[in-house]
Amino acid sequence: MSIHIVQEGDSLWAISQLYGVPTQSIINVNRLIPNSMIIPGLALYIPDQTLPIRSKIILPGDSIWKIAQQYNTNVNLILLANPSINPNNLYIGQKINIPSSQKLTMQTLGFIIPFNPNSFISVLKQIAHNLTYLAVVSYSFTKEGFAYLTLDDTQIIAESKRLKVIPLLMIRNYADQKFSPQLIGQVLENPIYRQNLIKSIMNFIKKKGYRGVSIDFEFIPPPQRNNFSKFLHELKQALGSFILHVNVHAKTEDIPTNRIIGAYDYKAISDAADIVAVMTIDYGYPTGPPNPVAPIWWMEEVIRYSIRLIKPQKLQMALPLYGYDWRNIDNSTNAISLLGAQNLAISKGAVINYDLHAATPWYNYWIEQEKHTVWFDDIRSYSEKYKLIDQYHLLGTTYWQLSLPFPQNWAYVEQNFNITKR
Repeated sequence: MSIHIVQEGDSLWAISQLYGVPTQSIINVNRLIPNSMIIPGLALYIPDQTLPIRSKIILPGDSIWKIAQQYNTNVNLILLANPSINPNNLYIGQKINIPSSQKLTMQTLGFIIPFNPNSFISVLKQIAHNLTYLAVVSYSFTKEGFAYLTLDDTQIIAESKRLKVIPLLMIRNYADQKFSPQLIGQVLENPIYRQNLIKSIMNFIKKKGYRGVSIDFEFIPPPQRNNFSKFLHELKQALGSFILHVNVHAKTEDIPTNRIIGAYDYKAISDAADIVAVMTIDYGYPTGPPNPVAPIWWMEEVIRYSIRLIKPQKLQMALPLYGYDWRNIDNSTNAISLLGAQNLAISKGAVINYDLHAATPWYNYWIEQEKHTVWFDDIRSYSEKYKLIDQYHLLGTTYWQLSLPFPQNWAYVEQNFNITKR
């Protein structure tokens, strides 16, 4: 695969000639609007036959020759992919790119809120081979801990199983269209209510045919930290061979009194769960100042902290299938799909900039006199962030959420990774 960053004066025809790929293939894989212009800074995924790029952090005893043997490639290809390195002076902690036919193997999980199951099923058919798990966001619970259905999940479960994607029941402490600290707090503090929740989750799993559960409890009151860990251990005991997947807010240090991250005891959660997904998203958040949604420097800090307490082989990071569009005068914010962010930039004739430190694109545009700033991700930034999985030997990644189109990603995943099907 290749990624081409559009320069002033580029044309699709010239790009197609450069890579030997038909123009229509480039249009299709990047879902470009027919007859639209291309703009400087636009990242185009080029579906050519170049080798996937692996990534490694140099360890004691590593040499270019040993790495070439390990990744079934050759020294010259590694040197071409890393023109700035001195092969005779590698240093511990150095990162290198490795062209290799030996693809990275990982497990992926996509979230779906089944507002319109019929429209999503067509999407699922296209991307199912790129997914290990599908977390169906259809459940909440009462103040006494009884789980209940919020959106019909019947069709989604059936199609997921037919396509050999493992369906997980996703449950959230959701009430009145938002996460409720009070709801989860009063359930966790009461042993009877905790058991009610466990039993009702198990009932739905068995009745509906799920293969496990994905927990997304947010803004848990910090005093319930130990009870949350206890709940997860009790839930896993009830689940047995069913999968316990737990989503946790991202952090780079433990602050037990913090209202957002305080209740997450990473070590205790890791001991209970089969998979832990750290939500390395929303660094830039709605109504806050314009910022990258998932800057790579922050993601790496979170991962490096997390693997001290969570086994890397059960850790997933998170990637956003959305960006944010800020109105600068008051920071009012709208979420936008990554394809939508790309096409908005094209329609406005914006120049897409790229923050190297964050490995994230952004642009400005105006509605009359109102300035807007959009931070989003493209295939260039995703390709860099995927390297974190390889560098730190993580289980894989999650995607929030699958109804948001980003066609370049699915073409990239198909060409560059082996997705494990449990």
